[in-house]
Amino acid sequence: MAPNQRAISRLIAQAGQMLLAHGAESTLVGHITHRIGKAAGMDEVEVSLSASSLVVTTVYKEHCVTTARRSPDRGLNMRVVTQIQRICIMMEKGILDYQLAQKKIDQISPERYNRWLVVVMIGLSCAAFSRLAGGDWAVFAMTFLASACGMIVRQEFGHRHFNPLLNFAITAFVTTLISAQAVIYGIGAQPQLVMASSVLMLVPGFPLINSVADMIKGYVNMGIARFVMASLLTLATCLGIVGAMSITNVLGWVQ
Repeated sequence: MAPNQRAISRLIAQAGQMLLAHGAESTLVGHITHRIGKAAGMDEVEVSLSASSLVVTTVYKEHCVTTARRSPDRGLNMRVVTQIQRICIMMEKGILDYQLAQKKIDQISPERYNRWLVVVMIGLSCAAFSRLAGGDWAVFAMTFLASACGMIVRQEFGHRHFNPLLNFAITAFVTTLISAQAVIYGIGAQPQLVMASSVLMLVPGFPLINSVADMIKGYVNMGIARFVMASLLTLATCLGIVGAMSITNVLGWVQ
């Protein structure tokens, strides 16, 4: 067995673990890990993926090393994905060896935008949808308020590592509770648009797109797992919306 095969296997496993945890589609995870292994001198690299883990096997001169890693969801972060892709390309071009690549991967941190910038931009995006649907500026303002407050709640629960399903349900509840005030007090020409637009931030678009992409490209089990999780997030959102509508006795967009 090559003296560095274990270290290379750990490098490949760590790269795949980070890609999977931060929202990369399964095909990309498989391709990047295979390319890293080949660039590091391995004869063969095989990766098996599941919803929350991966198994990596490397072969070098008929010696085989297999390692498994858990990969819990860390939230979408394309910066991590692109950083690992850059490391892979530099290894293929001979700029990095596996030791330097390991140091660079260890230095990758999932940096995020300023939380208040995210709150403002989410509020504006949902409010823009209300305008596109025909709402006036009063509807725009109420949608901004409801979705911004909902995003603050979502961030606080996410920061405290609550279950994502509970997070989505409570966020939808609070957002709908605030947006229902527009209907109760008749704010704007079409106040029901506030209730419909303010919860659009909770649509799990990225997981749904990844699930379809995985199934089309042959990773059926991964696609099904991601689709089920996205469906559960949608169900949790619906429960939060219905709960708030029941308390306020406002049917909102159903009317």
